[in-house]
This record gives sequence, C-alpha cells and structure tokens, in this order.
Amino acid sequence: MPKWMAAIDRLTPVKVFGLGLGLALALAALNAKNAPLTIAAAASIDSAGLSVGQEITSLAIFVLIATLGLLAPLGVYMVEGERAKTTLGDWKDWPAQHNVAVMAVLFFVIGLKPLGDGIGILTS
Repeated sequence: MPKWMAAIDRLTPVKVFGLGLGLALALAALNAKNAPLTIAAAASIDSAGLSVGQEITSLAIFVLIATLGLLAPLGVYMVEGERAKTTLGDWKDWPAQHNVAVMAVLFFVIGLKPLGDGIGILTS
C-alpha cells in the first residue's frame, strides 16, 4: 500500500474532513479539466431552452453527479455508521491491491482522447 494511503488511517475525523475539503478545493482549482467541463455543462443547460426551474434542476443534477465520488463514501458512513468501516475499508483496499491495473486503465482512457483527436485531424 502506498504510504499516503496508510497515513489516512491515523487521521482523526476532523483532520480527514479538513484534508478532504482542502484536496477538493485544490483539485478543483488545479485540475484543468474541471473548468471546461463545468463551462460546457453550463452552456449546454443554457442553450437547451429550458425554463428557469428546469435549468436549476439540471444544474442540481450536474452537481450531484459531479460529486458522487465524494458523496458515496459519506452516504455509506451515514447509513451504516460504524459498520461502514468494513465496506469503506474494502473500497480503500481494492485500488491499493490493484494499483497497477487501475493506473493502466486510467492512462489508457486518458490516452484515447489525444489519439481520437489525432485520428480526427488525419481523416479531415
């Protein structure tokens, strides 16, 4: 297991919350993909010709889907309480055990975008 993942087990709930909030803000600010995706979502919602209520509903659905990665573990903990340690522990252990495969798939998927762009340029 990577050292950073092992260190998480020693943090208090307040420190985990602070770390999660800090990481979420840092990733949102530093990740160059977030702004274009959010702008594209907003533009799609705006150009769909929806009423204000439908736009607000669409925005709420977008935000919900965008935050599922954070909300799923929180929901499991809120529903299961202390029993969630087993489920969340399994969720944490799986990527650690399959780190090489996870990274290979991640880089493969990320690599498909420039490959597709290149093919599109060559065929146009």
